[in-house]
Amino acid sequence: MFDLEENRKKVQRAILIGIQRSTMSRSEAEYLLEELEELTTNLDIPIVDTLIVKLRKPQPAFLVGTGKMQEILELVEDHQADVVIFDDELTPAQQRNWERESKIAVIDRQEVIIDIFSERAQTKEARLQVELARMEYSLPRLRRAWTHLSRQRGGMTGARGQGETQLEADSRMVRERIALVKKELSAVIRHRHVQRAKRLRKPVPTVSIVGYTNAGKSTLLNQLTNANVLAEDKLFATLDPTTRRLELDNSQHVLITDTVGFVRRLPHRLVEAFKASLEEAVVADLLIHVLDMSNPEVDEHHETTLRVLQDIEADGNPTLIVFNKVDGPHSPELMDRLKLVYPDAHFVSALSGEGLPELKQAISDTLNARLRSIELLIPHDRYDVVSRLHKSGGIRNEEVRDEGVFIEGLFPPSLNGLIEDYRA
Repeated sequence: MFDLEENRKKVQRAILIGIQRSTMSRSEAEYLLEELEELTTNLDIPIVDTLIVKLRKPQPAFLVGTGKMQEILELVEDHQADVVIFDDELTPAQQRNWERESKIAVIDRQEVIIDIFSERAQTKEARLQVELARMEYSLPRLRRAWTHLSRQRGGMTGARGQGETQLEADSRMVRERIALVKKELSAVIRHRHVQRAKRLRKPVPTVSIVGYTNAGKSTLLNQLTNANVLAEDKLFATLDPTTRRLELDNSQHVLITDTVGFVRRLPHRLVEAFKASLEEAVVADLLIHVLDMSNPEVDEHHETTLRVLQDIEADGNPTLIVFNKVDGPHSPELMDRLKLVYPDAHFVSALSGEGLPELKQAISDTLNARLRSIELLIPHDRYDVVSRLHKSGGIRNEEVRDEGVFIEGLFPPSLNGLIEDYRA
């Protein structure tokens, strides 16, 4: 079968097409196109030209009108381009039409993002999720791989039948592979749920870092926990959820997880695919929503993340808003506006550590507000109970007395059954 992914590794000249729909401003279309440029650059595809097309109404054949189609085809010829990338989603029929007219590969933002995810996935689950997303995306587009048969037919009906038979065989193979990957994925997800259930049985609060891609989430995790998680200045540097232990004051500790970054126009099949990472946000006791305050689209990034959190039903979790890169370029007016719009937000630099002590205190205070302060007297023969309380990270004061071990602390409701008989 024709391998578009392999072909794109050979491309040297890409033209990017931004789409400004009637509901969008010019600046929004320009920013989305810049984001597509960064996505494309992450695939090491050189860009020779860009164009924004104003679109009042999508056209079924080519998405854009015939006039703009001709203009784009002239750009392809002038630059000798070997790929055109649309910032808007193309239907399978539109892709076939474009490739028939241009004689080169024509792809969209979805396919670019799937390729990036494919390169960055590390765990078995993430690789399976990406493979599933790619196959489900490619299945209705298989006919693109067989357009060369139309040039071989020469009007003979026999060649047409042979081509259709091969297409059906390929479709069957892809469907069978999809079924197999889903089966493998189910087994991996069951294993992950078992591991998470074991972790949740340990009464340690959990925190998830969420936010737009490239906002600095991995750098923040590294600074808070002295970890060495990959932190690169590129989109989707982190795809697999990474959990580390965060030590807070007063002997308290929590488990904190870095999650995949969000992006506008993220293909829905990839939102589904990376539920593995996003589910950490669903079960978290606290979310840290990181925003890049140096980005001019920071408010839109905030809205995008909120929509994804709503999609996965995690928007009800307690949340701390954190504006990162406070040491980056910004105006005093911007800081004043953000403080006015987000009065409870924290302003930090994950790179230098500025504002992180205050953030750690806010994490502690927010989690403790959900817990109850309890005084306990544990008999000397029940050090198993004392040990479990230590693992919870909630002990604030401990004192050995003649009649037992006196403990004062903040403990989650999951420990009620264990400690009920030992209240002081």
